[in-house]
Amino acid sequence: MSQDVPRKIVHVDMDAFYASVEQRDDPSLRGKPVVVAWRGARSVVCAASYEARRYGVKSAMPAIRAERLCPDAVFVPPDFLRYRAVSRQTREIFSRHTDLIEPLSLDEAYLDVSVNKLSLPTATAVAEQIRAAIRDELNLTASAGVAPNKFLAKIASDWRKPDGQFVLRPHQVQAFLQPLPVARLPGVGKVTEAKLQGLGFSTVGDLAESPLEVLREAFGSYGQRLWELARGIDDHPVVVERPTQQISAEDTFAKDLLLDEFDDTLLALAEKVWSQAEREPDRVGRTVILKLKTQDFRLLTRSLTPLEPPSSAEVLGALALSLKSRVDLPERTRYRLAGVGLGHFVDRHELEVQGELFGLSSSR
Repeated sequence: MSQDVPRKIVHVDMDAFYASVEQRDDPSLRGKPVVVAWRGARSVVCAASYEARRYGVKSAMPAIRAERLCPDAVFVPPDFLRYRAVSRQTREIFSRHTDLIEPLSLDEAYLDVSVNKLSLPTATAVAEQIRAAIRDELNLTASAGVAPNKFLAKIASDWRKPDGQFVLRPHQVQAFLQPLPVARLPGVGKVTEAKLQGLGFSTVGDLAESPLEVLREAFGSYGQRLWELARGIDDHPVVVERPTQQISAEDTFAKDLLLDEFDDTLLALAEKVWSQAEREPDRVGRTVILKLKTQDFRLLTRSLTPLEPPSSAEVLGALALSLKSRVDLPERTRYRLAGVGLGHFVDRHELEVQGELFGLSSSR
């Protein structure tokens, strides 16, 4: 893209996506507090409708707490296959306007519309057309933020939710950012927020006025990033969907189990991972990963990169099971979660070339 063309970024965020799909597809759920989650002490909330959010129910909250906050909530088990199908429909709508699309998850994406396919006069018009198409064709709503960069567009998309749009023009950036709390900046969690406030930084404006050296001394390289964000600077381009690097699946047990009590679960997870991997026939995963979380929330990972990449779900499962021998915790240790992953993906052609060089044969 020519440097003479100013960057125009749209961040599109579907409103209460999973819950909204459920309410769309089941009219009896409309207007009710819907919580997308499995019931149970170990389950967490995947999504909550706006009716449920009024009671304080949020994503990633334990389902049992959501039930206490909203006793009348309707719990619906998640259907990720359906959500992925709807997500693909939204991507098709995006692609009518630009090929520069960076998905962040099933329900949100960045779009670079500095130059758009339909030659619409403004990025604002592009965002309006996208939201209208989502409403008319999918019977769902989305919010959008329009700004000169990704960081600002993401903040803007949250400004008028649900079913809203906020446009942040270059000359408005500083006035918009200065009063915001530092917690609105990417990467500023509770620990960093407390440290910033201890240094006298409560708002983004406070950070913008700070010398760069002060932030570098306190936060290292992240201090540079904070200094830039406080000034509305974000030069990261929209990156078209990256090739798969890792696929994983995990399961939280209904009760804590010993290491030798969940082999069947690991094999089932391997089946899920392999099913996803087969959707990308031109890519090959070389590293098998076992993930475990103990009853006291200690996280363990073990990995193996065999000479021959896994060639089937059965091989993947067997390799995952073999990694249990590398877990050196006491036998009485109980585990609350297990996961299987396949990582270090490479192009199949690249693997075949390596195989020819080193006398190996690639699995097909």
